[in-house]
Amino acid sequence: MSDNLPDLFAHNRHWASQMERDRPGFFTGLVKQQTPKYMWIGCSDSRVPANQITGLEPGEVFVHRNVANIVVHSDLNALSAIQFAVERLKVQHIMVVGHYGCSGVQAAMEGARIGIADNWIRHIQDVRDRHRVLLETVAPESRADALCELNVTEQVVNVAVSTVMVDAWSRGQNVSIHGWAFGVHDGLLQDLGLTADNSKPLDSLYKAAVQRIRYKWSGNGNGMHHNSEVVKEA
Repeated sequence: MSDNLPDLFAHNRHWASQMERDRPGFFTGLVKQQTPKYMWIGCSDSRVPANQITGLEPGEVFVHRNVANIVVHSDLNALSAIQFAVERLKVQHIMVVGHYGCSGVQAAMEGARIGIADNWIRHIQDVRDRHRVLLETVAPESRADALCELNVTEQVVNVAVSTVMVDAWSRGQNVSIHGWAFGVHDGLLQDLGLTADNSKPLDSLYKAAVQRIRYKWSGNGNGMHHNSEVVKEA
């Protein structure tokens, strides 16, 4: 790992020349390739790169990231990205992806004070408070991971009720929203079983998703049994 900025340019030149040797015409094709079928709404955590996780090429997934993968109705940045993906790029799938060991979720769980970011993390605390009874049934060491999944569920709903999606579905556009979670500890994506595509009532989908999380983490299910000593990053 380098802490020298000029090294980053050297690494970039090496990478570009290596790519052109291994895959001649790669960059020529990349110039023409901005027709993704997928949009990824994920966390800013540097350990969660959308392309590498899904095995997709550059140009195949449109990405929006922020701390703890939150979609807020007043966040014009997120809404603009979603609108561009849906109306301009015609993506067919929007994946809202949280990750276990998320520092933003952990901070919300603990009520930690960070600074100005507290105002952003307050949105996750709202999710925590909404599901306090459920979280109290979860073992303390697993509550942050359960909250990670609950946060994804809430953000899927927030995307689904946005004006962008209401308008898209009203004109019959084929686009679905999915809730996933990524395991930094094992590199695997988990489908949380929540997909909104305007074919079923959103409220019933949401309630079923929350019930699955309750069953998974509160003792009826067995949780994930993964290493709880995951290194946490924003």
